[in-house]
Amino acid sequence: MQVNRYVALKLCDYEKPRTFSERESKFTVKFFTLQFFAHFSSLIYIAFILGRINGHPGKSVRLAGLWKLEECHLSGCMMDLFVQMVIIMGLKQTLSTVVEYLGPLRTLPQLRTAAHYSEHCHVFSLFDEFMNPVMQYGFTTIFVAAFPLAPLLALFSNLVEIRLDAIKMTWLQQRLVPRKAKDIGTWLQVLETIGVLAVIGNGLVIAFTSEFIPRVVYKYRYGPCRQGAHPAVDCLTGYVNHSLSVFYIKDFEDPLQKEGWETVTECRYRDYRNAQDYNLSEQFWFLLAIRLAFLILFEHVALCIKLIAAWFVPDVPRKVNNDVLSNKFGRVQKKMKYERQKLQR
Repeated sequence: MQVNRYVALKLCDYEKPRTFSERESKFTVKFFTLQFFAHFSSLIYIAFILGRINGHPGKSVRLAGLWKLEECHLSGCMMDLFVQMVIIMGLKQTLSTVVEYLGPLRTLPQLRTAAHYSEHCHVFSLFDEFMNPVMQYGFTTIFVAAFPLAPLLALFSNLVEIRLDAIKMTWLQQRLVPRKAKDIGTWLQVLETIGVLAVIGNGLVIAFTSEFIPRVVYKYRYGPCRQGAHPAVDCLTGYVNHSLSVFYIKDFEDPLQKEGWETVTECRYRDYRNAQDYNLSEQFWFLLAIRLAFLILFEHVALCIKLIAAWFVPDVPRKVNNDVLSNKFGRVQKKMKYERQKLQR
């Protein structure tokens, strides 16, 4: 985090913004972008890259020709993504909260002296408070299809965070400097960007990471129910064998790989390849077309729902807006009354 902050500040220095507000806006965008890729790189790798560029048995892709790339869990990459989300939403947030409060708690004796009251209050104090919930919002929404309990854990975490922030601001960090602002500034655009990324990310997870599309395609095109559903027949019978490709042991290029497999003629692996030349099969390309079609349809429907909801739900509630206008009208009336009395004198 400190490295990303330093890089973002240096990039802002190169741009030479004219005002503090412009500098803060540019720094927010740059720092969030760096933090986003630092935090989400592992999830993106597991969801969309892991196990997809490994080649096939007999012709595996290796780094520098030596190290074989890792593969997904036997149950699929969705399980690896689920485990990663559990670790992030559970363990990582707990550790981050502990570290956030250990620093001020450790320096509490120094904070008791007036000379050190504002020691930990700096220009990034409020910025850090924004960054934590925004990143949590990203974790909660972008990959919620892999871990549906993420919003519930985020709600529980925020309830605890509210009380801990109150303790930190009133007891651990005193004399915080207030700063007036009409809105959250650039963070609104950041949240809107995360909302769009959430639609795209969940669409990609459902289409390419989960088994939803292959199961539906098998059920209605290749399975026993392709001519019509039957109550006594499971429409996914034979799906596992259909989703596994065949590799013949005799096709191993290295003779050492054949040792111990003399009684085995073939093995199965997760992919859609022809058994003759190990090229991608017709089923693979058909599934790819269905996945892309589903992704486009899902994104358009979800974004339309998002835009409709944003149109119906105002940014500022009507009651709050009316209260603000009422207070402003009251101040204007008092000022006019005072000016009238002043003229009468």
